[in-house]
Amino acid sequence: MTLQPPTGSSPRWHFTDPVSGDALTLAPERGGLVTGWCCGGEEILYFDAERFADPAKSVRGGIPVLFPICGNLPGDELVLNQGRFPLPQHGFARDRPWSIAPLADGSGVGLRLEDSPATLRHFPFAFALELELRLQPSALAITARISHRGEVGADPLPFSLGLHPYVAVADLSAVRIEGLPADCFDHLSMAPAVTADQLSRLEQGVDFLCSGQGPVRLVDPAGGRAVTLHPVAPMDLVVVWSDPPRPMLCLEPWSGPRGALSSGERRLLVPAGDCLELGCRYTVERL
Repeated sequence: MTLQPPTGSSPRWHFTDPVSGDALTLAPERGGLVTGWCCGGEEILYFDAERFADPAKSVRGGIPVLFPICGNLPGDELVLNQGRFPLPQHGFARDRPWSIAPLADGSGVGLRLEDSPATLRHFPFAFALELELRLQPSALAITARISHRGEVGADPLPFSLGLHPYVAVADLSAVRIEGLPADCFDHLSMAPAVTADQLSRLEQGVDFLCSGQGPVRLVDPAGGRAVTLHPVAPMDLVVVWSDPPRPMLCLEPWSGPRGALSSGERRLLVPAGDCLELGCRYTVERL
């Protein structure tokens, strides 16, 4: 496999499997963003290149990384023993530059984000967040490792982690999602809801969270393919988000719900000097 650095004015890197031809396109300077995933000769991800070209605008597309929170906190503020810290929705990882390197075994790409003066204003912890992206037959495996680099005896590092993949679809009105539980939580009304009701409104725009019950399959008959998220605990909550008229649907693994670092619900903690590993996998099949 080969990792090619940017050429010309494009800030993107390219990683290709010479056997399958599958490839990843990445923009580490823009939040460690995976901007493209070619699988079986087809692009799986939606990506708004025009919006990406304007750094002042938030990204719409690819696979943004949500850390150290998913969603938002009350008042957009993280309250800790160390004080109060402003923390915007979905955290800061998607806005910071990451480093990139091939994995030592040649199987994929590694991305890394470390604490800096800019992150410490929002999150007073010495940390490293590493992502390992591996192309597999008709699949993309993602492993995340969060390390607490503070001195032993320091407060544990609290966090939530999520991924926000924009899956391209040919016809949102015909999309089916299989494997979700009957009940969910609607982020738009911030109230419990019936999953079937939410799925009937994909074309109107939805944003809801479900508890993990195994693989979740997005079937796009018009596009002739299905993409399945295989979540792994503790990153086994699933968020479904649509933003019509964009031809995409986000199928997102989260480790905790909105507000987890305030409420304590499913909040993850890493002791000083330790690390925690999370992961998930996406598979693609032709219909």
